[in-house]
Amino acid sequence: MPADDRDDQLAAAAARGDRAALEELLERNAGLVHAVCRRILSNADDALDAAQEALIAIARRIETFDGRSKFTTWCYRVATNAALDEARRGNRRPTPVEILSEPSAGGPALDDRVADRLDIDAALAHLSPEYRAAVALRDLVGLDYADIAAILRIPPGTVRSRIARGRAALADQLSPRAGDGNQTTVSEHPNPRTP
Repeated sequence: MPADDRDDQLAAAAARGDRAALEELLERNAGLVHAVCRRILSNADDALDAAQEALIAIARRIETFDGRSKFTTWCYRVATNAALDEARRGNRRPTPVEILSEPSAGGPALDDRVADRLDIDAALAHLSPEYRAAVALRDLVGLDYADIAAILRIPPGTVRSRIARGRAALADQLSPRAGDGNQTTVSEHPNPRTP
């Protein structure tokens, strides 16, 4: 049975009050919830807080899941909202300074992948949470525009716009000239006449 079908069955049972189904559902999706929160939030501790809030919200509101969408879509929506709420609360924690260790035996390929991942995470941190959420759900989670629109509760055209602007800002951040101090930060609605 496909994972989505199993999640939908568990969600339906949990909505009827089956505690074991709820526990299995939360266990199966905890990693997904954390991954979404981690990509939207630049601070790992904030992502953990948001993921915990999302899992609590899922447990408390599972009876409202009516099956009109897949459970994973509903779960992404809850996780995204929790991450955006955490981002709106502001940076409550200082940004930690990462201490890099000596190169490991993983070789240059591993070092390059780690460096690329750190570069992408740093570039994502320059986007507003709204752009970051749209880009993360599309490019990192692999959702289609309709699902992202449903999760973020915005029109598909706004999803496209946020993804395009977010990708452009990421490209600018990741370009070789970005190291010259001319980095830009994309915030929500840079032009008040466009979404």
